Amino acid sequence: MSWADFQYEIYLNGLSGAVPRLPTDLTRLEELAAARLGPGPVGYVAGSAGDGSTADANRAALERHRIVPRMLRDVRERDLSVELFGRRLPAPVALAPVGVLSILHPGAEPAAARAAAARGIPYILSSASSTPMEQVAEAMGEGERWFQLYWPKDVEVARSFLRRARAAGYTALVVTLDTPLLSWRPRDLDQAYLPFLHGVGTANYFSDPAFRAGLAKPVEEDPNAAVMHFVSMFSDPGKTWPDLAFLRENWDGPIVLKGVLHPDDARAAADAGMDGVVVSNHGGRQVAGAIAAADALPAVADAVADRLTVLFDSGVRTGADIAKALALGASGVLVGRPYAYGLALDGEPGVDHVIRCLLAELDLTLALSGHATPGTLTRADLSEAGRHGA
Repeated sequence: MSWADFQYEIYLNGLSGAVPRLPTDLTRLEELAAARLGPGPVGYVAGSAGDGSTADANRAALERHRIVPRMLRDVRERDLSVELFGRRLPAPVALAPVGVLSILHPGAEPAAARAAAARGIPYILSSASSTPMEQVAEAMGEGERWFQLYWPKDVEVARSFLRRARAAGYTALVVTLDTPLLSWRPRDLDQAYLPFLHGVGTANYFSDPAFRAGLAKPVEEDPNAAVMHFVSMFSDPGKTWPDLAFLRENWDGPIVLKGVLHPDDARAAADAGMDGVVVSNHGGRQVAGAIAAADALPAVADAVADRLTVLFDSGVRTGADIAKALALGASGVLVGRPYAYGLALDGEPGVDHVIRCLLAELDLTLALSGHATPGTLTRADLSEAGRHGA
């Protein structure tokens, strides 16, 4: 069985009149989710910083790179598996950390995590999840799980989060660097919508002993005070490169820095003993007018791919986008908004649908471009729009 066989499953089901519950063109999901959800939740997930120019640039950069298929190559047997951080994975894809998933569907993070585990791909749990990390771990059984840290000001809360994550079986730590402050997000501001102020997305904090130790009263007795305490320590704009030593001292697995766009920052990560970087601009949600992530990827890969694992996110909507990111130098790709929309529309089955569509299209894109594995993709397999490959 290959990932591409999903298309034949769909066609065979069609013999009995069944069609997919969700579109197989995943670029249509945002519009459908917008019609289903209220303006606050959909704006929170789909919205971007400022005028949205960075999110637009992410898509334009991926569109500008065009795949150049090669012919008469043996692609009968294909293997999408990759090794990341010493673990063999069935495909070079993980579900990116997306917080407060309960605003999209009551199944929230456990539903997304179960879908990822069922297909063998990593699920990255956000610090800002609606469900405590231990419950998400229990929901996905032996599934591969990584933990994303928004690095708080309170050192004891940070230490407690890392201890809990390791105890719950999270194998890699993904530290988001690009959110020391919330950006100017008009779609959220126009609705005055910030879920955290309602105690949504705070489950890991409210369940944490170190966090609770800093409260005058238990969360249950004074939830507003707990929310304000969370807001006061959620992130720390004073962190600098030497602070990474704390992470290494308190986490004995792989550490990946998310939000790296400059080659010098990638080099600094390598010099600090980190294991990987995610080339990402937070899906355009942090800096309006920033460089597109796909445009930043080649220079970062050139700088550190021999020292670090280079991952990618921001703007990915299709299997073809994943192939392009791999060709531009990524070893793996994180997918965020598409699975969030799938969750909003159909819960766990919706997330599974998104995963299978992405991987089927990736499998077919590789095969039809002359590749039996992701590892043979290079920049020579791409051409920028308006320029013909040699």
